[in-house]
Amino acid sequence: MNPAQRALWYIESHLAEPMTLDQIAAISGVSRFHIVHAFAAATGLPVMRYVRARRLSKAARSLANGAPDILSLALEADYGSHEAFTRAFRDQFGVTPEAVRAATCTGHLKLQEPILMDSTMLDNLKAPRFETAKAFLVAGISERIACDNGAAIPELWHRFHREVDEIPARVGNVAYGVCCNGDDAGNFDYIAGIEVADFSDLPRQFGRIRIPEQRYAVFTHSEHVASIRRTVNTIWNQWLPASGLKAADAPNFERYDEKFDPSTGNGGFEIWIPVRE
Repeated sequence: MNPAQRALWYIESHLAEPMTLDQIAAISGVSRFHIVHAFAAATGLPVMRYVRARRLSKAARSLANGAPDILSLALEADYGSHEAFTRAFRDQFGVTPEAVRAATCTGHLKLQEPILMDSTMLDNLKAPRFETAKAFLVAGISERIACDNGAAIPELWHRFHREVDEIPARVGNVAYGVCCNGDDAGNFDYIAGIEVADFSDLPRQFGRIRIPEQRYAVFTHSEHVASIRRTVNTIWNQWLPASGLKAADAPNFERYDEKFDPSTGNGGFEIWIPVRE
């Protein structure tokens, strides 16, 4: 896990919060000097310019969708005034926020998309254990994820931690990241959620899914969460083909217990892959 990968995870997970170079460096485990050079070497962008571009790109999409209050968008993007936001927006895109809102589209803008984290394979994937889990219910924040935009998932977790107390009938303190309803193009629904006893009083804004009784290969991911793509890639493209097993047509999920720290991404978690003979 290199410093740039940690920085990318932190930025995408905390995009709506105040963020400084010192904070990014601390999460990355290196000095300010180091992260400036490491991030630029890995991505071709200065780290704080990437933060600014991501925030302004998110604001541009909101404007194109008709967001009426530019000051609110300015504050969410960590600008103290409408004027400061407008200057930064014009510097980034060459047009004003009002012009993008009037155009109702962003096709003419060069938006900054999330930079995907490392997805190369591991050389030392630890063997899984096998468990048969009973059926259970998960409710939480849900979104359709495009196959090339897994970097949107950290923001779902950010929303989950803000809204989790609004989910009724909660069971325990374990959180789940459920991947389900995949299509042939590799797109899928992702739910950042918790186990619940039932869905009867669940507010409509929350996603929900029933996880069926199923046999799983359970992998421990002990590194920082930002390197999850490497572990998942290794499981699906190396371990599973060599195991003699087949993936079952059922949701797979990450399981985060009390050892995982969502503020830093450390502590480890488990990846549960449904399998059959």
